[in-house]
Amino acid sequence: MNNSRRQLFKHMALAGGLSALSSPLLAALNQNSAAILKGNIRHSVSRWTYGELSIEALCKVVKALGFSAIDLVGPQDWPVLKRFGIDSSMCNGAELNLTDGWCDTSFHDQLIPRYLKHIDLVADAGYTNLICFSGNKRGMRQDIGLANAVTGLKQILPHAQKRGVVLQMELFNSKVDHPDYMADNSAWGVALCKALGSEHFKLLYDIYHMQINEGDVIRTIRDNHQYFGHYHTAGVPGRHEIDDSQELNYRAIAKAIYDTGFKGYLAQEFIPTPPGMDGKIASLQQAVAICDL
Repeated sequence: MNNSRRQLFKHMALAGGLSALSSPLLAALNQNSAAILKGNIRHSVSRWTYGELSIEALCKVVKALGFSAIDLVGPQDWPVLKRFGIDSSMCNGAELNLTDGWCDTSFHDQLIPRYLKHIDLVADAGYTNLICFSGNKRGMRQDIGLANAVTGLKQILPHAQKRGVVLQMELFNSKVDHPDYMADNSAWGVALCKALGSEHFKLLYDIYHMQINEGDVIRTIRDNHQYFGHYHTAGVPGRHEIDDSQELNYRAIAKAIYDTGFKGYLAQEFIPTPPGMDGKIASLQQAVAICDL
């Protein structure tokens, strides 16, 4: 990044976590960044990874960098996204947490009404994707967890189909970040998709998590892309930038995703390492450029 670009980002580090950005600054960013995006990949960024910014500030950064979607945003922030013309590419808020999920029937009585209500919220807002989680095993066999998830999800899928909402279960690694998580491999997730047999249930294939747990990322994408409705990125190891400091070739992965005919979103979900916000935004710009085809 040249010195003039560094100066641009330094000026963005305003009080209040970039709660306000000047129009000339945004115009300069847009001129330097947005024009180079090719439009073949639909880019997004996960809200929580830029939690130091207000939702308004993140919307401005996203627009200035040339894409128009933010992941993992709940209903309270949807009005802000709409004001900026930003898509909620993966909605959240229906889940209990990451450990108490659909693989355990003891949580179904809470999950079912929550998801039925949230499906309506997502549909009424004009969005499509709603995240869900398997939850933890707690000593349960994977086949039992699969059967339990089918039982619970079948009670909400007809409503999701009626309202045009797609439920997306995220795959996590259980080696480093989410010990005991049930949906810790693509085979289990694909088996769940097949058992449910609905285009309104897909997998959120988190590239970072699946590289840790099973590897063979590009082959898995090519063989199972019809079950993957959304993708997340992050560098391995460490969950940081997706540049040459880590082991994955994200440009090749993005090409493999594109070659399957995928029309959904590829969302950046890495934790940026620079201490200042200017560097963090530069990291996002770089990641988008790596995955842009």
